[in-house]
Amino acid sequence: MKVEFNGEGHGAEITDIDLRQDLSAHDFGQILWALGENSILCFPNQLLDAQKLRSFSAHFGKLQTLMMLPHEPDVPEVSILSNIVRDGKNIGIPDAGQDWHTDMTYNEVPGFVNVLVAHVVPTRSGKALGGTEFTNTRAAYDGLPSHMKQSLENATATHQFTKFYDMMRLKKGSNRPPMLESERRARPPVSHPVFLTHPISGKKVIYVNPGFVERIDGMSEEESASVLDYLYQHCLKDQYRHVHHWAVGDLLLWDHLSTWHNAHADYGPEEHRLIKRCQVMANYVWQPEFVRSALSA
Repeated sequence: MKVEFNGEGHGAEITDIDLRQDLSAHDFGQILWALGENSILCFPNQLLDAQKLRSFSAHFGKLQTLMMLPHEPDVPEVSILSNIVRDGKNIGIPDAGQDWHTDMTYNEVPGFVNVLVAHVVPTRSGKALGGTEFTNTRAAYDGLPSHMKQSLENATATHQFTKFYDMMRLKKGSNRPPMLESERRARPPVSHPVFLTHPISGKKVIYVNPGFVERIDGMSEEESASVLDYLYQHCLKDQYRHVHHWAVGDLLLWDHLSTWHNAHADYGPEEHRLIKRCQVMANYVWQPEFVRSALSA
């Protein structure tokens, strides 16, 4: 297995490994280390089917299942992200990932990674469309002025699933169904630190995002909005951002704890995109023994 870093903390490419095969403890440890260092890992030419995608993803933690969204038949842990229409119906989520956010911050145990495989990539004039843009919130934390780090050192923020979901439902062309009241009750708001210590790298990251955060706890609405706006603008500075341009067979693994992402909607309804996704919770990675064992293998 070869790991080639892109530089400036903007991810790495990993080759000479077949993810359809059983993953050795040594290779998993190398992948986990590279993820802690670079946050975004691309494995080219890994066109995994749904079962193999689920098996690979499960090394990193518990898989999230959202039954309200389109998913692979008989593999509910694998969501389908696609604008393809069959028999008058979208086969997947056409607007997935659009607008800046971090998945699964709305859970008490937050998300750790997303694992996506590109099956169909839209192109125009030989150029791949539908890229996924990232911002590195570990680098953004390092770039904060000292007074911001000190004033928010012990702050927490409230995250809410319904905020992003309802916003995406209002977008033109959305096929997201309204949430049932029982589904809303099942996802109450949760609070997380504004700054997290990353469980692999041990470094601080900014852990608020525009998609799911409602407010900073203990602040007035006006003060919270002002501080969040400052953090959001800071995180979206050009030096912290990186775009992944997809190719068919790319398996992209990214760390939710130290990134935001935004899927570019720069393709039309007849320019098809099909990506299959697993979302993985951070239940393993918060266990120091899990991390130590993996990194020492």
